[in-house]
Amino acid sequence: MNRILSIATSIGLLAAPALAQELDTLSPEALLPLAQKEAKVTVYSFTSRIARVEEAFEKAYPGIDLIGFDMSSTEMITRLRTEAAAGIPNADVIYVSDAPVVLGELLSTGLLKNYVPPRVAGDLDDAYKSPLLAQRLSTKVLMYNEEAHKDGSPIKNLWDLTTPDWTGKVVMVDPLQRGDYLDLMTEFVLRSEEMANAYQTRFGKPIELDEGVETAGHQFIVDLFQNDLVLLASTDDVNAAIGKIGQENPPVGFTSYSDRRDNEDEGWALQVANDVAPSNGIVFPALLGLTEGTKSPAAARLVIDFLMGDDSETGGQGYAPFYVAGDWATRKDITGHPDAIPLADFTGWRIDPARTAELRKSVGDLVLQLQ
Repeated sequence: MNRILSIATSIGLLAAPALAQELDTLSPEALLPLAQKEAKVTVYSFTSRIARVEEAFEKAYPGIDLIGFDMSSTEMITRLRTEAAAGIPNADVIYVSDAPVVLGELLSTGLLKNYVPPRVAGDLDDAYKSPLLAQRLSTKVLMYNEEAHKDGSPIKNLWDLTTPDWTGKVVMVDPLQRGDYLDLMTEFVLRSEEMANAYQTRFGKPIELDEGVETAGHQFIVDLFQNDLVLLASTDDVNAAIGKIGQENPPVGFTSYSDRRDNEDEGWALQVANDVAPSNGIVFPALLGLTEGTKSPAAARLVIDFLMGDDSETGGQGYAPFYVAGDWATRKDITGHPDAIPLADFTGWRIDPARTAELRKSVGDLVLQLQ
């Protein structure tokens, strides 16, 4: 009897990976009846746009309840760690930014699994298929109020932000509360040579570092905070501070280029500063993954397939919330938004998650000291 149980157990252990591998090859049509048996799927999302995805998904696939939770990537990562430690995973799909932590920890420790829908695999560059699927590219960049500055951005060089003209008039979310803003701070350090060159262009002399300051990127962060950088609680607060219509002398700040989509609804006049030396900020991937131990493996794969868009030029209903100026699809067959600056012409730095991960803690320590 013990030998029979042992054999049965071995077969069961082999069956689970085989099933996962089989699911990875199935079309949406083949996944659907399996997903309908599972009946529900839970998505942790770093964007509130998951509400629109939820509505469209449930309309496209009746019988499956998509439960979406909107939270920052930092909060999401903390929750995933806690749930994994307690052995009670609640999410099936993770839609997340903060690639340095996600790729460096969650993926490498097995909390997340990669899944690339076979339907779209041929339309993605290898860099967007591995080590984790990237759905789109997003930003944290310098934005201004285009109603107040009709001739374009009032900032031409990042070092302008450290001058008396902009004292107390630069806003952003606290980098210690949101990982993508800490990635932005880290990128200034990684691009120190460019920051030094921009300093000389702006002030007509080589940069002189304060005692104990290592690089031009570190010096920029120090000078920015010492010029009364204003830290706000949320991206919406930042957007309203910068973009609210009717301001005579609004601040500038770092936020998401794609938030221009809300200008009409919110009464904002947000615009990206794309002609800033040496860069306006960072461009980073929005990542999709399966959680380890998902209870709805078929529905989870169906959601990821849906989020990657249909076969139309704009990606259809699954991609509709992200087909906006300021987001760029990773799929080569989805056309760019007509109002967007083409990615090739955008001045944001592309982050290298591995290099960012190496420096993030030390940059975070500096930000903590400056606060």
